Amino acid sequence: MFADEELKRLRGFPEVGREELFRFFTLAPADVAFVDPGRGRGPADRLGLSVALCTLPWLGFVPDDVAAAPPVAVARLADQLGIDPGVLRHYGRRAKTRTEHLRLVAQYRGWRVPTSLEFKEFDEFLLARAMEHDSPTLLFRLACEYLISVQVIRPGPVTVLERVAHAREQAQRETYDRLAHEFTEDRRPGLDGLLVVDPTIGMTRLRWLITGPVEASPAGIKAEVAKLEFLRGLGADGLDLSVLPAERRRFLATVGRRLTAQALERRDPQRRYPILLTLVAQSATDVLDEVVSLFDQAVSAREGKAERTMRDALAERGKAGEDRQALLDELLAVIADPTIADEDIGGVIRGERIGWARIRAAMAQAVPRLPRDHGHLGALEVSSYGYLRQFTPQVLAAVGFAGGTAAAELLAAVEVLRALNTSGARRVPVGAPTGFVPTRWRGYLDAAHASGNTSAYRHFWELCTLLGLRDGLRTGDVWVPGSRRYADPAAYLLTTEAWATQRASFCQLVDKSADPAVALAAVTDELAGALGELEQVLSAGDGPVRLDDAGELVISPLTAEDIPAEAVALKAELTAMLPFAPIVSLLIELDGRIGLLDCFTHAGGKQARTRELKRNLIAVLLSHSTNLGLTRMADACGISYDILAWTSEWYVREETLRAANLAIIGHHQRMPLAEVFGTGTLSSSDGQRFPVRGKTTTGREMTIHGGPVLSTYTHVTDQHTTYGTKVIVATKREAHYVLDEILGNATDVPIAEHATDTHGVTLVNFGLFDLLGLQLSPRIRDLGKITLHRMAAKARAEADYPHVGPLLTRRVNVELIAEHWDDLLRLAGSLKFGHATASLIVGKLSASSRQNALAAALKEYGALRRTIYAARYLSDPAYRRKISRQLNKGESLHALKRDLLYAHEGTVRARQLQAQTEQAWCLTLVTNAVVAWTTEYYGLAVDSMRAVGRRVDDEVLAHISPAHSENINFFGAIEVDIDAELAQLGPTGHRPLRVRDTLF
Repeated sequence: MFADEELKRLRGFPEVGREELFRFFTLAPADVAFVDPGRGRGPADRLGLSVALCTLPWLGFVPDDVAAAPPVAVARLADQLGIDPGVLRHYGRRAKTRTEHLRLVAQYRGWRVPTSLEFKEFDEFLLARAMEHDSPTLLFRLACEYLISVQVIRPGPVTVLERVAHAREQAQRETYDRLAHEFTEDRRPGLDGLLVVDPTIGMTRLRWLITGPVEASPAGIKAEVAKLEFLRGLGADGLDLSVLPAERRRFLATVGRRLTAQALERRDPQRRYPILLTLVAQSATDVLDEVVSLFDQAVSAREGKAERTMRDALAERGKAGEDRQALLDELLAVIADPTIADEDIGGVIRGERIGWARIRAAMAQAVPRLPRDHGHLGALEVSSYGYLRQFTPQVLAAVGFAGGTAAAELLAAVEVLRALNTSGARRVPVGAPTGFVPTRWRGYLDAAHASGNTSAYRHFWELCTLLGLRDGLRTGDVWVPGSRRYADPAAYLLTTEAWATQRASFCQLVDKSADPAVALAAVTDELAGALGELEQVLSAGDGPVRLDDAGELVISPLTAEDIPAEAVALKAELTAMLPFAPIVSLLIELDGRIGLLDCFTHAGGKQARTRELKRNLIAVLLSHSTNLGLTRMADACGISYDILAWTSEWYVREETLRAANLAIIGHHQRMPLAEVFGTGTLSSSDGQRFPVRGKTTTGREMTIHGGPVLSTYTHVTDQHTTYGTKVIVATKREAHYVLDEILGNATDVPIAEHATDTHGVTLVNFGLFDLLGLQLSPRIRDLGKITLHRMAAKARAEADYPHVGPLLTRRVNVELIAEHWDDLLRLAGSLKFGHATASLIVGKLSASSRQNALAAALKEYGALRRTIYAARYLSDPAYRRKISRQLNKGESLHALKRDLLYAHEGTVRARQLQAQTEQAWCLTLVTNAVVAWTTEYYGLAVDSMRAVGRRVDDEVLAHISPAHSENINFFGAIEVDIDAELAQLGPTGHRPLRVRDTLF
């Protein structure tokens, strides 16, 4: 599992961190007395014994070569004992001395040498962990942590690894045993059949199942429905695999998706069947979600097309009716003319003033009045009814729907439509539900019913049912049993019992009172303070935020930030001092410092790593981040395509990319210059669009971009690092995804405040951010036109705030908020504790109707928080500037990403969401690597300036961004020679800075 070099490292001392140094290498008075009992123990023995005394609780064992302990730790102990640190080299020349000292230390500390009982408990612990994780590295680390926790001296690494290997084998057998009852004589042939090429589809059923759709077309949807029916034929929808830990299920499914059918066929049944069973169980949920998602996309796409058709028709109708409009204007002028007598109006109109010819021509151009929706549903019926009929019967037949009382009539209509599809009947039965039909569409049904046109009635009623079903799925009023993405919204929340036990800790965590009266009183005071500040600003009457003569709010745009000239000059000087480096060299250098590439582990749990693995990983990362692709990268770097494809398949996935990205962020946070850029507690998010080629479910045609695009939604700290990346559909609301990475971010510095542009703002987000103890600080376009809210009566507000009061046009429903306060806290707690995904919750709540009391209460609270924020934002120009500066940092990183993704004109060619996500994370990782490398060398350049007496102020450095690529070469041949690159680094592990006015 581990190479000899790794085993050697595991037997010795690692580097000691600052916190570990103070925590473990500080001697108490009793420790000093133990080390120096005053009876003849020499300096070398005392110092060696103290090293063993401190090392045992630190590492869980004492390395044989005590003299190789970290020098800083030895120096600290020697200082406490008043001994020369150099005497340690004379310690332990007799093995018996080291053994005896370890026995004394263990006795003093209360540690034990492992016996058969300890090993038995150790094996039980490892088996439990191996059922959750299969990575040898992780299991070894967990094993060491367990031994430390029970104060058992760790045996040699080979012994531990042998027991880890044994635990992994036991976990495989245990997995099979727990699932053995599922491997019936009827099911085994079906599982084995997944590995055989099916001539009807031209591939194995396994490959067919794991290949996702690339477009929301009738053919694509029916293909997914066929998968769903196939999986149900295997009984996948009824499988209960809860006997296995969730991590075990995820691991087995991941292996199943990556192994070829031939590789799975070669595995023994005890390993093959659990993998296949887990894969089909997960696929049953995934495919069901995909069917519903494609149904939503396809219906919405046709609705959007009908809306565009309607708008074009309205434009043409407007043009054609210009003559009639002109005639109407003249008629009104005649009718309103007081000089014309009433009895003469008809003659004037029919006479020379207008004339019969124009009147008859206008009457001939008369068109029927438009329905309330201006013909939207009619356009959908004409252009898309037949199209939708190609797949909607199959979807309704394959998917079951459920819902609350608000969706009862809609669900009844779905059942009627399902029965009509099954029987082939064309006429909607008398009494079929119509109460769910919106008012704007009722006219279509009434007109068809009045005329006796049963065909038209069927078409419009069916379209209303399908659109209502789509909307119900979005809001959560309708859900799909067995789905994960479209499950019952109640399943996303903590249960009543779980919330009762976690309410107090959550309220303390986010500093919110569980008593609505107390909480709303605090918000009232907060609103009063913010409005008071804005009142002072508006009363001045001459600032960038003021009222005009009509009492309307005027907000002057911020001027471009005045970057000091010395900052511009300093950045140019620093850039000139930085060395030039190929992008390959940069990644090798960073890996040498932080072990970046060690984060990429084998998906199957294998650990043995060849010397070429890091070389291959770098090539794969660059192939994705520069958009070259594996084929061109193979030509550029000389590594075969097969090797790159295998490395990408088994090592490069979202979880390993996230881990490597966190390693870079952690390294960057520790740099002194990063603290100059920002605290790390402020972040921002924004979408960046990239063109796509070929069919993909994430691509959308956008005229402004000249073709299909997808969007990557990224989260950036004020230290210029990106901690979150998500691929989303470009036309979807970005606001739904703002909280995802903030709540899921694993960086050491927690995010406390977050900035977005207008696309990231909803009332739901304002409410949730505050309930989660966070501050949402967006830059809202047309801020002066948003509705501001008050908590008191209008007269009271205007009396208290003469200038601001008239702007507070709506009163908050405080009673509704108070009534649902505990539910609001429970919702936020469910998100905070990871019980639900924020984007799912925000999307459903944002789309919810007024009938959803919880959503209405959250929007009311969000409106209140938005008013408080708007008042503070308008009152403080420095605050506005801070938000603008943070958003600009995100834009600078977008520019760097565009520079990196240069091949194929930056067009994303991956078609599956998983592949697109992995490419987006590769781009994020390499972008962060460039930022970290540049920041580090900026710091070295600044240190060299200050070393010669040059004054460089932090206030000036704060204006300098490391998000640039002037010193990085992305192009040309890509040679990945790790040893040669590391040999070029100086004694400090860095490249030498360039001397001014030279090229090298």
